Amino acid sequence: MIILGSSGSIGVNALEIAKRFKLEVEILGVGNNISLLNQQILEHFPKAVIIAQEQDISKITPKFQGEIYIGKKGILQAIKNAKSKLVINALSGFLGLEPTLYAIECDKFVALANKESLVTGGEFIDISKIIPIDSEHFSLNYLLGFHSLPRPFRNLYITASGGAFRDMDLNAIPSQNAASALKHPNWQMGKKITIDSATMVNKLFEILEAYWLFGSKNIDAILERNSHIHALVEFWDGSVVAHFASANMQLPIAYAICLGLGLPESFLYQFTDSNQSMPKPIVAQLNFQDKVYHLQPIEISRYPLWNLKTALLDNPKLGLALNAANEIAVEAFLQDSIPFGAIAPIVQDSMQTFKQSTFKNKEEIFALDKEIRDYTLRKLQSV
Repeated sequence: MIILGSSGSIGVNALEIAKRFKLEVEILGVGNNISLLNQQILEHFPKAVIIAQEQDISKITPKFQGEIYIGKKGILQAIKNAKSKLVINALSGFLGLEPTLYAIECDKFVALANKESLVTGGEFIDISKIIPIDSEHFSLNYLLGFHSLPRPFRNLYITASGGAFRDMDLNAIPSQNAASALKHPNWQMGKKITIDSATMVNKLFEILEAYWLFGSKNIDAILERNSHIHALVEFWDGSVVAHFASANMQLPIAYAICLGLGLPESFLYQFTDSNQSMPKPIVAQLNFQDKVYHLQPIEISRYPLWNLKTALLDNPKLGLALNAANEIAVEAFLQDSIPFGAIAPIVQDSMQTFKQSTFKNKEEIFALDKEIRDYTLRKLQSV
């Protein structure tokens, strides 16, 4: 397999799964974390690596004698040259779109953790080649039996933790800074996704992902504070099923790798410790008996950007404007250039300005993305 973003949380967990099930890793791709890459090289013996900067070549361990690819062009060249038929795309941000599109062009499957691929370019992605790693979409797939023609459903539901400000007084939220927004109540994640959790943009992304993956606009999200229920499906007969699991990304990653490599699901049951006769669970067994589960609606008064959900489902191409404006606004917030309360107005303004925009191909996506970013940057200067 090829792992793009092997130094991030998804990449590290994917390597743990590869090690556990004795699966070969052909290519490792990182940005600038060469020290971690060197550790991964010595443990997983890839045939090639991808790094961001040419000047970092000298930092790679001399024990590595394989191919070295550089930068954005290197990512695409590595995908083209690889024998592997599975690409795990765990890149962060809009950078991940082109590798997803190119991997599909090269007739490879993509285990997708890069939300922005579907959010910004879902119209041009062959969904039959996509295996979602996001826990919510994995859970929907799980409930629907991993079938291309699942049992007809009425509604799909994904869940949200609520982010850092889910219990804060509403009047105090707008003035909050990055340090407080990064204090997620349930776990540690990357900075941007933690901010997106607090604004609920992350859930808007996942709504759009679900739209492209499952071909339905009957999608909603609800708060579940324990982060144990990841998705629910309501069927036409009136019944509802929910998927409970520990919040550990190794579970969706294991299934994505298994399906992407064309292995039967039974492959995942074969792992045992030397002193066990029964398969060891992929993640820790969930203790749900002493928990209280309360599913709550997402309140627009607390999460004003949630008001964009209907518009995004009515016109999924607006995902490009949402992502571009949000990336600019979040970066400014993380640099303490703007308070938390400024993120929503900036994103809403850019989406309103570009609501009639359209694109017909990949080149037009990239051109419009730059235009939206430039516009958002100019608006930031006036804040």
